Amino acid sequence: MISALHSIGMTNAMITSSFITIGILIVSLLVSRNLQMIPSGVQNMIEMGIEKLHGFFSDLMGEEMCRKYFPLVGTLFIYILICNYSGLMPFAGKADGFQAPTSDINFPAGLAILVIILVQIIGLREHRGMGTYKRMIQPFVFILPLMLMDELAKPISLTFRLYGNTFGDEQVIDVLSELCPIGLPVVMQLLVVLLALIQALVFSLLTAIYIGEAVEKEEHLPVGV
Repeated sequence: MISALHSIGMTNAMITSSFITIGILIVSLLVSRNLQMIPSGVQNMIEMGIEKLHGFFSDLMGEEMCRKYFPLVGTLFIYILICNYSGLMPFAGKADGFQAPTSDINFPAGLAILVIILVQIIGLREHRGMGTYKRMIQPFVFILPLMLMDELAKPISLTFRLYGNTFGDEQVIDVLSELCPIGLPVVMQLLVVLLALIQALVFSLLTAIYIGEAVEKEEHLPVGV
């Protein structure tokens, strides 16, 4: 099966990300089939986690914006987190067809480009036209080149922030496993668990900030932006 997927051009990271996507869809369908008014068990745990995540982004984006765009930033967080954690499983990066998606630069780059495109679409929709780009010439039109450079830097920053940390973590664990196969790699993996969580949160957090910038109305723009 893996060789067949390779034959149509799918890399190990693409195969893993596809299985993760299918897994999330299956779990979502199973959990949503028998929703209870008073949640218990798995439903209760999932709802508690979603509520905490929603509260975090609500404080950042505001209740109205969060209600609209939490499905996007929340899904990004959960998806990237699972992709990051897949790299901690045995044989990740070594077995054929099994590689943490975020350790392949094409995956973070694809996500970053998708996010920037969606941010532009959201800005155009919220402003009902090109008004979203007025912020790029305020308070002076002369700052336009700098603002354009800032926009171009966003997908690059998102890509290398996510890719660099995941790839670097894998390399460090491999080296430590060779130097000291007992004890030290386990400690490093515990640290990576926290770092993987932080990186998923940072990516979704930056997405929320970019959305906030795109939908911000002209009269609310601070001086100098």
